[in-house]
Amino acid sequence: MNVLDENSLSKRHIPTSINIPVEEIPNKGAYLLPDPNQEIIVYCSSRDCSASPDAGKKLEQMGYKNVTHFMEGLAGWKQEKFSFEGSAVK
Repeated sequence: MNVLDENSLSKRHIPTSINIPVEEIPNKGAYLLPDPNQEIIVYCSSRDCSASPDAGKKLEQMGYKNVTHFMEGLAGWKQEKFSFEGSAVK
């Protein structure tokens, strides 16, 4: 789950990830993530970004039980040479 803003998502994101910006989790989380037991992997731009740890805490407070924070985020994904989706992908 990409927790960056929609503009960032449209430029580059991990394939098949959904977008719920961290500030919208309380409003959209239950609707887009109906199963509190499903696996959710949150990520943002890099290890220095605080959005994904914040998102993980919010999800856990909402009762989600299987939340993982992908600390390396988009930077780590790129470093591993995995593919992206979005308008900035060449």
